[in-house]
Amino acid sequence: MKKLLMPYTNEALNLKNHLVMAPMTRSRAINNLPNDLMAEYYSQRRGAGLIITEGTAPAPEALGYARIPGIFSGEQIEGWKIVTSAVHKNQTKIFLQLMHTGRVGHQDNLPTGIQLVGPSDIAAAGQIFTDTAGMQDHSAPVALTGQGVKDVIAGYVTAAKNAIEAGFDGVELHAANGYLIEQFLNPNVNNRTDNYGGSIENRARFAVEIAQQVAAAIGKNKVGVRISPNSTLGDLQAYDADAVQETYIHLAREFNRFGLAYIHISLNQQTPKDTLLAIRTEFEGTLIYCNTFTAEKAEAELNGGDADLIAFGRPFLANPDLDERIANNTELNAPDFSTLYTPGAKGYTDYPVLFN
Repeated sequence: MKKLLMPYTNEALNLKNHLVMAPMTRSRAINNLPNDLMAEYYSQRRGAGLIITEGTAPAPEALGYARIPGIFSGEQIEGWKIVTSAVHKNQTKIFLQLMHTGRVGHQDNLPTGIQLVGPSDIAAAGQIFTDTAGMQDHSAPVALTGQGVKDVIAGYVTAAKNAIEAGFDGVELHAANGYLIEQFLNPNVNNRTDNYGGSIENRARFAVEIAQQVAAAIGKNKVGVRISPNSTLGDLQAYDADAVQETYIHLAREFNRFGLAYIHISLNQQTPKDTLLAIRTEFEGTLIYCNTFTAEKAEAELNGGDADLIAFGRPFLANPDLDERIANNTELNAPDFSTLYTPGAKGYTDYPVLFN
């Protein structure tokens, strides 16, 4: 039997297989509320041992994209309960990804009176979609004050508690893809002169404090972190390679000290093998690798021992029965890229399945 489909158990995670559904923004949360259609979507992908949800805003100012869900209101908590109940019927675990988009966003995607924020007032290059006017330039963020930083961290803690109330098995802190936590890590975006800027330790302090306080609030075994060393997504310009590696070694060491459940690495071509090996050395918990994996490549990675679990994104998006297709070496559906972020069921819950 393929290792990918065999159970995975350690101190923090007890999963029916080594197969993870990666977090993917799908923009189906009308009015930023989880709904029945989303519950259907996630429950269809019941073959995963672990589902990590789409990025979910821990606070109103984190809603940078159109139609992404939140976890900061009672109505949102109730909506997510429908999702977690549906997923748990299939003996699948589900973690909520907490995603604060920071400067990656537009005012039109935020509630009235809420401002876009970031570690600095440097706007991201490029454009973002809004339901009000289509593609628009990213809005300029307001630099967080010292108290503002503390308030955002407190928002993460409250959101994590809300996630547990909603029935999630844990939360994943999104520290990748150019969003707020990674904005603090990157010296090209973070020009702060206080305790959250300057040195590697200071720029990492935001991520470390969020992880520490969330773990203290809901339990270390219920917290994972997603990182993307050397990524330039979200207009994060590359910086000194040695500093990048030192940054992620420091983070891995700190996350290990807190005993977090896992580190989820979004791989890219720029990530040196040495950095991945260093993270593996420093972190004793579960490592999840993600990006461009086939079933064959995933099997080789698991047997090689570098990663403990493998996350699939687009294959799971287009193949609700991905586990069965892997087991039977069956051809995969191709994703419909035109419907990735459109409202409604088309390209979301209507992909054909071969196995029930």
